Amino acid sequence: MNLKDIIFSNIYRNPSAFGLDISDFSIKVVQLEKRRRSFKLRSFNRLAIPEGLIEEGVIKKEKELTKILKKAISEVKGEPIKTPYAICSLPEQHAFIKIIQLPLMNLEEVRKAIKWEAEANIPFPLDEVYLSWQIIPSEKPSDHLDVLINAAPRNLVDNYLNMLRGADIEPIVFEIESVATARALIQKEYASKPVLIIDLGFNRTSFIIFAGNSIRFTSSISTVSNKEMLDAIGKKLNKTLKEPQLSKFRIDSEKTGEEGKVFNALLPCLTKLIGKIKDCIVFHEEYNQPDYEGKGKICEIIICGGGAHLKGLDQYLFSHLKIPVKLGNPWVNIPYSKHKIPGIPYDESPDYATVLGLALRGTEIKC
Repeated sequence: MNLKDIIFSNIYRNPSAFGLDISDFSIKVVQLEKRRRSFKLRSFNRLAIPEGLIEEGVIKKEKELTKILKKAISEVKGEPIKTPYAICSLPEQHAFIKIIQLPLMNLEEVRKAIKWEAEANIPFPLDEVYLSWQIIPSEKPSDHLDVLINAAPRNLVDNYLNMLRGADIEPIVFEIESVATARALIQKEYASKPVLIIDLGFNRTSFIIFAGNSIRFTSSISTVSNKEMLDAIGKKLNKTLKEPQLSKFRIDSEKTGEEGKVFNALLPCLTKLIGKIKDCIVFHEEYNQPDYEGKGKICEIIICGGGAHLKGLDQYLFSHLKIPVKLGNPWVNIPYSKHKIPGIPYDESPDYATVLGLALRGTEIKC
């Protein structure tokens, strides 16, 4: 078993499923076609969602959202999407993921033990969540099993299911955002040393620690986001800014004039971001299981999402953390020409990390 098994799924299966990533402010759609040694980007689209239709991952206005979703599907760039089947994201802030350790036992014994371990570790009543788990494979002999358990509230998942079916979409898999993001960004879904992924979204930032064959830790905060950074810059410059404009700015503490104002405006956000990263690193080093594969210090930071376009962010993080930082490449597991990604501009690719991970999962499903 590997990362692709961390899912919430129903009984349907279809090999042409497309990826569907729904957040508070956008819908992203991608469909890939798997070939012998490469992939074809068949379809993609991104549409904005008006404020108030989804709040903190919770659907507030189902009918309006359904209309926008239908439009996003019908107006895809590339080839029309001819299947109703989709791999759909679930909002990170409502999900729960944790590694537990069990003594060596057979699969049936694991199934029985999971119930008791889940009750002890998940902060929700079990009858109110959908629960999934996987045994994390080890590259060397071990005296225990590492098991990744994850859960999402039933009412949240059911609301997404009803909305999607109202748009004539059949979700064959619901997948937590961090799982899809890691699938897209971690080469061959394996990291010999721990890697921290930072997904800088419009209204929140997610942190994912991946080591060995699996996610080891996730966290999500709303106090650092693209919106907060844009609002801070706009207030300082007396301008109204939209998300794509974040790529027009650069972090440089030595600049004066407008660039100096931008740095001063962003400094509180950057300080909070650095603080949260340090908290994640401390938690990983002090509280994670001491004997899992891939243990040790964080060796690399990967940034993705809209906020990753802020120029100089990678250098700024490196200067404060002394850990290598790079922009995420969500094509690392989707072989294409190194010089040209058909359809989606390469410099916009980090925005599509989650939906590309979902679409990649869709190519692996067999009837």
